[in-house]
Amino acid sequence: MSKTTVKNEYSAKSINVLKGLEAVRKRPAMYIGDVSARGLHHLVNEVVDNSIDEAMVGYADNIEILIHKDNSVTVTDNGRGIPVDMHPEEKRSALEVVMTVLHAGGKFDKDSYKVSGGLHGVGVSVVNALSEWLKVEVRRNGGIYFQEYQRGLPIKPAKEIGKCKKNETGTKVTFLPDKEIFKVTEFRFDTIAERMRELAYLNKNITIKIKDERNGGEEATYHFKGGIVEFVQYLDEARQPLHKTVYVEGERDNTPVEVAFQYSDSYTENIFSYVNNINTHEGGTHLVGFKTALTRTLNNYAYKNNLIKDSKITLTGDDFREGLTAVISVKVAEPQFEGQTKTKLGNSETKSAVETLVGEKLAEFLEENPSVGKKILEKCLRAAEAREAARKARDLARRKNALDNMNLPGKLADCSITDPELCEIYIVEGDSAGGSAKQGRDRRFQAILPLKGKILNVEKAKINKILENDEIRAMISAIGAGFGIDFDPAKARYGKIILMTDADVDGSHIRTLLLTFLYRHMKDLITAGKVYIAQPPLYKIKKGKEEFYAFDDNERKEILKRLKVNGKVEQAEPAETLEDGSVKGVSISRYKGLGEMNPEQLWTTTMNPETRTVLQVTLESAANADKIFETLMGDAVEPRREFIEKNAKYANLDI
Repeated sequence: MSKTTVKNEYSAKSINVLKGLEAVRKRPAMYIGDVSARGLHHLVNEVVDNSIDEAMVGYADNIEILIHKDNSVTVTDNGRGIPVDMHPEEKRSALEVVMTVLHAGGKFDKDSYKVSGGLHGVGVSVVNALSEWLKVEVRRNGGIYFQEYQRGLPIKPAKEIGKCKKNETGTKVTFLPDKEIFKVTEFRFDTIAERMRELAYLNKNITIKIKDERNGGEEATYHFKGGIVEFVQYLDEARQPLHKTVYVEGERDNTPVEVAFQYSDSYTENIFSYVNNINTHEGGTHLVGFKTALTRTLNNYAYKNNLIKDSKITLTGDDFREGLTAVISVKVAEPQFEGQTKTKLGNSETKSAVETLVGEKLAEFLEENPSVGKKILEKCLRAAEAREAARKARDLARRKNALDNMNLPGKLADCSITDPELCEIYIVEGDSAGGSAKQGRDRRFQAILPLKGKILNVEKAKINKILENDEIRAMISAIGAGFGIDFDPAKARYGKIILMTDADVDGSHIRTLLLTFLYRHMKDLITAGKVYIAQPPLYKIKKGKEEFYAFDDNERKEILKRLKVNGKVEQAEPAETLEDGSVKGVSISRYKGLGEMNPEQLWTTTMNPETRTVLQVTLESAANADKIFETLMGDAVEPRREFIEKNAKYANLDI
C-alpha cells in the first residue's frame, strides 16, 4: 500500500501561540459575546464594573461616564486608583500589568476585594485590546499617573505627570472602540443608561452620572437611597400595587442578602436575581432559596390564620408568585456560576442563606401586617382558581388533540427533517404572506405557521383566557414545548423560531404581541437564543434586468449612489412607487406587506439562510424588558404615552 503525500503537514510549526492580548483581537466574540452593538456597549460595562467593585468594598461612591463626540468614552471613579508601583514578578508597573495581561487584577486577592463582578480580571484588559487607543489616568498617593495604549500595546511606560491631594484618589479610563473590530461603533445613550440605572438601584450608596456630548447632549444622574425597594417600585410603575414594598436585608453564612418585593394586579411573575451586580437570567440557588421561603412561609401563614376556606384548593408555588415583582441581590465571595455566561448561580450555601433569612423576616412581617397578608393570600387564591380553570381548558384541549404533537395545527406546513437543531419555523402574519412563504421555503428544514389577525394581549389576560385563543393554541402546538407547568424548552420542535410580520404599524403591533407572549410564557426560548425576527426588505430597486433590495433608507441611498446615474425614476408595480429625481431609468418600489412579494422574492430576501438578515432576540436586561412590555401592553396609559413621546425619534414613520 503506497503512502499518500500530504501537502499540509501538521507539526510543531502549525501550533500558533498568541501572546499578550493577541487572542482577544483574534477572537473578540469569545470575550465580549459579539462585535455588534451588544459587544460594543459591553466594553463600557466592563470598565464601570471595576469602579463598582471599588464601591462594593466601600472605597468609591461616585462614577461618571462621558460619551465624547468622536464616540470615545471616559469612565471616572473616586476609588483607590489602580496601583502604579512596580510589579515584583512582571518588572513593570502594576497599572500596565492590569491593562495588558488577561486574568490580572486585585479581584483574585480576597483581601483587596471581598466580592467582585465583571469578567473576573479580564475585563479592562479586553477593553484595551479592542480599542483603537486607550488612555488611563490614576490619582493615588498624592500623584497623578498616566499611560496610553494603542490596540492593547503600551506606547510608553506609566509615568507621573502631576501632583494631587493625598486624599484625592481614583481612576479615569478613556477609550475609542476599534473600527477594525466592531461592526457598530456608535454608542446609544439609552443602552448605557439602562445598565447604569440598574447598578445604582443595586448599590444605594453610589451616584452614577452619564453625559452625552454628541447631538442632543443628553445626561442623567442616578442615585437611589431606597436601593432595590425603589427598583421594585420602578418596575411596577405601570401596575397597581396591592401593598407597600416588603424589604428584607441581612447576612447569613457571610453572605449579604437583600430582597424587595410586592404584589400587584398583574397576572405575571417578575423576579429578577443578581449576584455581585450580575443579572443571573437563569436564576440559581439564590432564586430557589427565595421561592422556597416564600411558598413555605405564605402557606404556613394561610393555614395558621384559616385563610383557605375551600378544602379542595391547594396552593402551589406558581399561585404564590402570580403578580409578584421581586428583586433579589446577594453578594457572594466565591460565586460558582454554571457555564461561562454567568447566568445561573451554583453555590449551595447561598440557597440556605436566602431561604433562612427571607423565611424569618417574612414571617415577622406577616404577623405585624395581617391586612397585607390577607390581601396577598386573596391574590394567591384567585391565581389558584384561574390555574384550575386553565387545567380544565388544557385537559379539554388535549381531548380535542389541539395540543397533541401527534395532531399539529392544520395550517402548519411542517418540514421534513425531524432534528430540531436543523429546523426552523416562520410564524407569519396573514394567510397571503403564509401562502407565499409556503411556496418559497425550503421544505426540508423550514416550517410555516400563518396566523390570522392579532393574537390576544397576554399582558392583560388570565391563564385560562390565554389557552382559549385559537392562534396561541396553534403556536403552542406547533412549537411543541408545552405550556405552563408542562413547558420544557428542550422539547421544542425547532431550533429557530422566526417572527415574520409586515413592515407597517399593524405588523409592528402583531410582532409586539407575539414577543409579549413568548417573553411571558416561553421566556426560556429567548434566553436559549431560539427566537428571531425576520427582516424583509423595505424597497426593491430595479434597473434594467438588475434588481436590488434595500432594508432601510440608508441602504436605498447607498444602492442609488452605486448606480451613478441621474434623471427620473420610472413607475413600478405592484408596490407603491417612490419618486427620486437623482436616478435615471431606475424604479423604486416600497413594500407595504409581505403579501406583495412573490414566493421567489420572499425566499431570496427574507428566508434564504445565505442571503437573509434575521435579528436574534436577546435579554441584555430582563428587568428593562419587563418594564417595556408592561408599559406598552399593560393597562396604564400615562407611562405608555411618556414612553412613546420619549422614543418617537427612533420610530420609522415611513410605514
